[in-house]
Amino acid sequence: MTDLKCKLLIIGAGPGGYVCAIRAGQLGVDTIVVDEANPGGTCLNVGCIPSKALIHAADEFHKISHASEGPLGITAGKPEIDLSQTVAWKDGIVKRLTGGVSGLMRKAGVRVVEGRARFLDGKTVAVKRDGETTQIRAERIVIASGSAPLELPSLPFGGDILSSTEALALQAVPETLAVVGAGYIGLELGTAFAKLGAKVTVVEAEDRILPLYDQALTRPVAKRLETLGVQVITGARAEGFADGVLSTSQGGIKAEKVLVTVGRRPRMDGIGVDELALTLNGPYIRIDKTCQTSMRGIYAIGDVTGEPMLAHRAMAQGEMVAEHAAGHAVEWDKRAIPAVCFTDPEIVTCGALPGEVEGSSSTEFPFAANGRAMTTEREDGFIRVVWRDADKAVLGLQAVGAGVSELSAAFSLAIEMGACLEDIAATIHAHPTQSEGLQEACLRALGHALHI
Repeated sequence: MTDLKCKLLIIGAGPGGYVCAIRAGQLGVDTIVVDEANPGGTCLNVGCIPSKALIHAADEFHKISHASEGPLGITAGKPEIDLSQTVAWKDGIVKRLTGGVSGLMRKAGVRVVEGRARFLDGKTVAVKRDGETTQIRAERIVIASGSAPLELPSLPFGGDILSSTEALALQAVPETLAVVGAGYIGLELGTAFAKLGAKVTVVEAEDRILPLYDQALTRPVAKRLETLGVQVITGARAEGFADGVLSTSQGGIKAEKVLVTVGRRPRMDGIGVDELALTLNGPYIRIDKTCQTSMRGIYAIGDVTGEPMLAHRAMAQGEMVAEHAAGHAVEWDKRAIPAVCFTDPEIVTCGALPGEVEGSSSTEFPFAANGRAMTTEREDGFIRVVWRDADKAVLGLQAVGAGVSELSAAFSLAIEMGACLEDIAATIHAHPTQSEGLQEACLRALGHALHI
C-alpha cells in the first residue's frame, strides 16, 4: 500500500472536478485528483461534446440531402454517410480534449491518481487499481463523481437497448430507432438520427415533449420533429422490448434499437458516502452556500448535488470550492444559470419564466421579423424577456430558434449584472444578427419596438 498526503483531494475528474483541481493548483493548493476513467467526465467523453459532434454531422448530412428542395437554387446529389468514420472523427475530438485537460492539470501542478476511490473516513480515501491500493489522506475532500444514465427495470441496458453512451458509439445508422423519454437528451439524439436517415419514434410518459420547458418554447421543436418525420407518442409508458418490438401502454413499436433517456442518477455507489452519513436531499448530497456537506471538510459539487445537472454549474462550483479551500471568503451567489437544449431549433433559458415572479411581465420578439433569420431560412422561434414591473429589472431571458445557444452568454451576463430593460435596449447590437432580437424584445417591453 502506498500512502499519499495532500491538502485537497478531489474524487472525479469531470467538469467540476478538473476545474476545481486546476484552480486549486493555480492558488498553490497541494491537490490530488482521483478518477478511474479519462479526465473530462461524462460531458467530455460520452455526453456534451460527442453528442454535439454527432448533431453537427447530422445537420450537415441533412442539409446536403435536402439542398435541392430549397429556394436557393442549389442542386446536389444524394449523399451517403459512413457513421463509423463520423464516430472516429468524434473520438478524435474527445481524445484531443481529454489530453488537453490532462495537460492543464499537470501545468497547475495537480497530481492524478488513477483508480476507484472509496472513503475510509472523513479524511482518508483508498484508491484501488489493478489489485493495488493507494491510501490518500487529505485536509479537505471534494466529491465530484458525477452522474450516470437512469435505467428502467423493464428496459435494462445491453444489446439493442442503449443509453446515450452506446448511442454515441454506434457504427451504423439503425433503420428504426425508438427513443424512450422526450427530454433534451432523447430529443437531441433522436433528431440527429432522424436527420441521418433513421425512422425515429419518441415515447414520452408525460403529455408533451420537453415537459420541463414551457410550451411556447417547445412548440417550434414539436413542429420541426413533425417536419423531420419523427413520430411522437405522448402519454405512453414503455413496458418492455422483445423480438424487435418496443411494447408500450399504447401498443407496440418496431425498433431495431431502443434508446432510453429517462434521466440521470447521482454516481455515488461504491465510494463510501453512506458510511459517512452525509445529509441527503432525496438521492443527492445536501450542500451549503460554500458547497460543503454536513461533514466539515467535505465538499460536493456537480451532479451529485442535484439539479440542474449542467457541466457549467459544476465548473462554477468547482472554481468556488478551490478558492474556499485556499482560504478565500467566497460563497455561491449566482443569480441565474443558463440551460441550453440542442434540439432543432435550439432552446435557451436563463432566470425566471413568465409568471414565476409576482409583479413581473414578459414579452417576445419573433425571429420572423429578424433579417438575419430570414437570410438563413430559419424564421421559427423568438426571444423573450421577463422583467420586474417596479424597476424594469430583467429577471429572465429565453429563446427558441436556430443557433440561439450562442445567446446564452448574453442572457446570463445581463441577469448576473442586474441589467434593466433600458440597459439592453440602449446597447447597440450588430446588424444583421439574430442577437438584435434581444434588443428588440426589450424595446418592445418598453413600448417602442422598432421592427414589429
